[in-house]
Amino acid sequence: MNTSTVIKVMLVDDEEFDVRRVQNTVALSPTKIQVECVLSNGRAALEHIQKYPDRYDVVILDYQISGGLRGEDLIRQMKDADPFLQIIVITKMTTNTTDFEFANNLLKAGAFWYCTKYPGNIEEYIYQPTDFILSIVNAYEKKKLEKQKMKSDKRLMQSIESMLEAKKIIGESKPMVELRAAIEKYAKSDANILISGASGTGKELVAWNIHLKSKRRYEKFIPINCGSIPHELVESELFGYERGAFTGAVGTKPGLFEVANNGTVFLDEVSELPLSAQVKLLRVIQEGEIEKIGRTGSLSVNVRIIAATNKNLAKEVSEGRFREDLYYRLNVIPIDVVPLRQRGEDIILLFKHFVEYFSNDMGTPPPEIDPKAYDILMNYQWPGNVRELRNVAQRLVLSGAEKIGVKEVSDPMILKNTILPKDLSFEEFYNGQVLTLREMERAFRLKYFKYVRSISSSDANAAEKLGIAPSNYYRMCKELGLK
Repeated sequence: MNTSTVIKVMLVDDEEFDVRRVQNTVALSPTKIQVECVLSNGRAALEHIQKYPDRYDVVILDYQISGGLRGEDLIRQMKDADPFLQIIVITKMTTNTTDFEFANNLLKAGAFWYCTKYPGNIEEYIYQPTDFILSIVNAYEKKKLEKQKMKSDKRLMQSIESMLEAKKIIGESKPMVELRAAIEKYAKSDANILISGASGTGKELVAWNIHLKSKRRYEKFIPINCGSIPHELVESELFGYERGAFTGAVGTKPGLFEVANNGTVFLDEVSELPLSAQVKLLRVIQEGEIEKIGRTGSLSVNVRIIAATNKNLAKEVSEGRFREDLYYRLNVIPIDVVPLRQRGEDIILLFKHFVEYFSNDMGTPPPEIDPKAYDILMNYQWPGNVRELRNVAQRLVLSGAEKIGVKEVSDPMILKNTILPKDLSFEEFYNGQVLTLREMERAFRLKYFKYVRSISSSDANAAEKLGIAPSNYYRMCKELGLK
């Protein structure tokens, strides 16, 4: 047998008679088990383990050992010094009684197993040899399993950390600092979360971060876009069905909630769920049960629900399109993600990040960025939020430009100036007052001239974009008070 597979044993006993009996018992398996060290003092044994961690696989320990340190205290300190060390206790204390509390205390302290020493008139063995040897082998196998689990957990944690790095939330603005603090705080609980924010702000990214920082991080994260599933298929997709439940159900289909059991379900665009599915979702939250189509009984599931919406869900409730009881069940912890235009310098941080990301993806050096280009990015309203900024950065990198300047950023093929926010209203111009047509035209021209100039390299460039002569541009700016 390869010597690397030999189980290395430390024996701690202060009675020579018992030491000899243990050695005789172990000697029945000389190629598998080897007593490498014999000590007669509990404190000396602890110091030896502290000096040589992971040197021994199993300790055979007399419960009433000399040296001032014994019993559960000694076991605990040995385990602290070497967590993978397996300890088998031998004792005379339970010769005439069955003491379950004694055994329970040993196991709580960290012992693997214990046995009662044979009486002194049995001189050859310490305990029934087959059972004693088997316990040593089992202890060694437990040590191997614990080490393998530690390596597996370490690899899994590295994978989680890699995913967190890939999905990190970039930004140093106050809203982003507060958002990261909220994620750290609420990830520790299992309470349902409702994330609100406009399209493209990164609501799914927030949900991923909550999941990866929660105790469910090793389980599945199932994202579901409620708006992309046809209404007639929502229930079968979410909750599944049994074979024969309806025409075409040739097999059993597990629903997404069943697949996500013990993990996290992310319900994006939750406001798009039909009312019939909302009733079943409410049961999942209240009872922890799903009702599969065609199944007579319910099925228990344990999931955390993170929902997201770009609509005012309270308004949807008041207008009868969303159940009020479900709204309150989902909105236990509300998190708001602000639009990109409210994040200030984060726009620049994100733009740099995306430019570098897409450059690395293409295997090209990142282009140089003219600081003046940042002014255009900062003054743009970003109706598509972070998603739009990402697309702009990708288009610029794909264009192959070695330098990103004002000309490149203000190109209509790069920055789509024609897209306006859906919620744009006249109140932005007249603050709730009715203006004359001339006053309204002047207010619009003032805003539009400012905007066009902010994304232009010069007055002449701005005049060219507006389709007017430079002299007319200068005159109109003067009339508007811009010159």
